[in-house]
Amino acid sequence: MNVDLAGQAAFVTGAARGIGEAIARAMAANGAMVVVADIDGPGAESVAASLPDAMALTLDIRDARAIDGALAATLARYGRLDILVNNAGVNTMAHRVHLDAFPTEEWDRIVDIDLRGTFLVSRALSRPMLEQGRGRIVNIASIVGLVPLRLQSPFVAAKAGVIHLTKSMALEFGPRGVLVNAIAPGSTLTEGTRKLFYGPDGSFSAQVRNLLDHIPLGRPAEVAEIAAAALFLADPENSYVNGHTMVVDGGWIAGYSM
Repeated sequence: MNVDLAGQAAFVTGAARGIGEAIARAMAANGAMVVVADIDGPGAESVAASLPDAMALTLDIRDARAIDGALAATLARYGRLDILVNNAGVNTMAHRVHLDAFPTEEWDRIVDIDLRGTFLVSRALSRPMLEQGRGRIVNIASIVGLVPLRLQSPFVAAKAGVIHLTKSMALEFGPRGVLVNAIAPGSTLTEGTRKLFYGPDGSFSAQVRNLLDHIPLGRPAEVAEIAAAALFLADPENSYVNGHTMVVDGGWIAGYSM
């Protein structure tokens, strides 16, 4: 997918790998100057070094002071910010258990990163876009925020929160020229899902056939397919989509497959 992002600065969180890396690469390939932000500093450096006009930032999105510093570094380097992609997030690997047995510390970790972190980054990085009267914010949610799955209650709750936070932001920022939308990916082929499902030693590899049977396209998404959705939502030509959650799931939630 090709859009014209020349002269625009994009900030992508969780961009050292997976969906975030794919989005950062897609933004750069379409002319954007890209901030590759991730808690994994060396990973962010590696991605940024391979892009034409990018900078890497080590960033923990739970740290409001660090976020302010990241914004300052971005404006010092590029003098502007036009696109924010809130991609950074986590799910639980070790605790796929029912709510009555779910550890409080793990609940707090997931909600703190996936929901509160999205709020903190959005609060800070929206400011230069609001000042210039134009911008795009794309929040990466999940289909589980629309249709809950078992054994991952904090992730479900956090991503549902991201979807409604997106709508709230769209109501507030849209009149000021900043469009806010979300993407709800379905199962996507990443390092994390290989560990869970798609690798030969995946924790839930025995359930993969059942998982794929519920996806009409019969396969997980590639990260580039999620990045294409982010490009569309970030495109300056997309001037009337606001407060929308774009589902990119191969038809998973379209209906029950018998």
